Amino acid sequence: MGVELLDAYFQENSLVRQHLESYDKFVTTGIQNVIDRIGTIEPNIENYKLKLGKVRIDEKPMIMEADGSRRAVTPMEARMRDLNYAAPIFLEIIPVVNGVERRGFPEVFIGELPVMVKSKLCHLEGLNRQQLMEKGEDPEDPGGYFIINGSERVLVSIEDLAPNRIMVSREKDGKLTTSKVFSMRFGFRARCVVERNHEGIMNVSFPAAPKDLRLITALRALGLEKDEDIFKAFKDIDDSRIMNDVLLNMEVSDTKTGEEALELIGKKVAPGQAKEYRAKRVDVLLDTYLLPHLGVEPADRLAKAYYLCKMAEKGMKVAYKIVHEDDKDFYGNKRIKLTGNLMEELFRYAFQFLVKDVAYQVERAFARGRRLVVQTIVRPDALSERMRYSMATGNWIAGQTGVSQLLDRTNHLSAVSHLRRIISPLSRKHPHFKARDLHGSQWGKLCPNESPEGPSCALVKNMALLCEITTGESERPVEELLKESGVALEGMVVADEKEESAEKEVKEEKIVEVESKAKK
Repeated sequence: MGVELLDAYFQENSLVRQHLESYDKFVTTGIQNVIDRIGTIEPNIENYKLKLGKVRIDEKPMIMEADGSRRAVTPMEARMRDLNYAAPIFLEIIPVVNGVERRGFPEVFIGELPVMVKSKLCHLEGLNRQQLMEKGEDPEDPGGYFIINGSERVLVSIEDLAPNRIMVSREKDGKLTTSKVFSMRFGFRARCVVERNHEGIMNVSFPAAPKDLRLITALRALGLEKDEDIFKAFKDIDDSRIMNDVLLNMEVSDTKTGEEALELIGKKVAPGQAKEYRAKRVDVLLDTYLLPHLGVEPADRLAKAYYLCKMAEKGMKVAYKIVHEDDKDFYGNKRIKLTGNLMEELFRYAFQFLVKDVAYQVERAFARGRRLVVQTIVRPDALSERMRYSMATGNWIAGQTGVSQLLDRTNHLSAVSHLRRIISPLSRKHPHFKARDLHGSQWGKLCPNESPEGPSCALVKNMALLCEITTGESERPVEELLKESGVALEGMVVADEKEESAEKEVKEEKIVEVESKAKK
């Protein structure tokens, strides 16, 4: 009975289903999202810019022969002739001159995208056993890999701590409590920490932040200027221990107003600079580098202040042993980067180079007095070569190595095992005893036996046979639905109340003004 159930399951589900679904999602929505976030290319030319529109990858993998002709290429031919199994990418690039769009031939060839075997872009999609054998393919081959320069390359899944989640841990024998958040927004990742020492004094640290930035100073700079507002931001302020910690931090704080806080941060990040320059640096620091997942506009600063209060409060509770610290090895606190996520990171990195190259080519052509024709300005190699290099060598963005690996074809089982592998970003040179231990939350998700011996032991893992990984969804629609239902996010209630009270005060002032004028 068990064998029949397994056969029925694998008739419907592929062993590399997670890779195929993730890649298809990247092709359907991921590429367009990356392009939409850039939106326009603005070269250093007055009243001239290039507007980016829809992307199209309708065609299956193609090859250009020596005589200039283009035709379809199969995976087997790509293997035999040491070719790249890739499909052309076309993008709408519309010149905007003096605010007027000039639509002539807007679709431009911008490069080639490596195609995953048996994905929706592949020639083998939906073929039966007989058709696969006619194409020269093994009907048992699951797909889920790429063909780069004739070599089969697999993108190995990477496990990492879940982004945008508060993780509290006790360090240095309990003398230091840290509340960490890996704040991620459109590929940019910022590590934001609220530290509490054994005395109860709390500091905030994030990328490019000054050293020893007090929590209260950061809160005042973000908009919580009054002491009453800071007290309201802490949910469990009735607890005497938390009240004492907040009072202590107010006492040691070196600022009393928002202006003082902004000026102090400005002096630390840009010492000896002009006041206007210091103010700009502080704005960039607070908006871009501090908790970017909450937003990067000045209007989002109040939400960031409440979030910092939430981080500090959780750290205090762990320090006083009111709640347990978070377990980093619990698998619910981790996320797996699949092929689609890795390809989106790589495409974003390569596309930014293409944008810079197009802007440079436009400025160069304009300086030489040439006619600005989009088709001749765009160099497809700027995108294709960077993607191909990373796929061929395994050197990924942010210094990651070994992401793209040569598919192990010793036998069918080794190939399937390689496609279901998960690697940890931790260094193999260090012991990392806790990270290597078998954790109870891995039951049914990871195989407890299949792991290499030696330095990589338990840092390289394999998925359990019936384990599936979802591709993830955007959180924005859920947040909007909660707001519409009247369920406000934590911290935002206080912010909304503050805005309402400010509006009431303004209205009352206006009424008083009108009444006084009427009496006169």
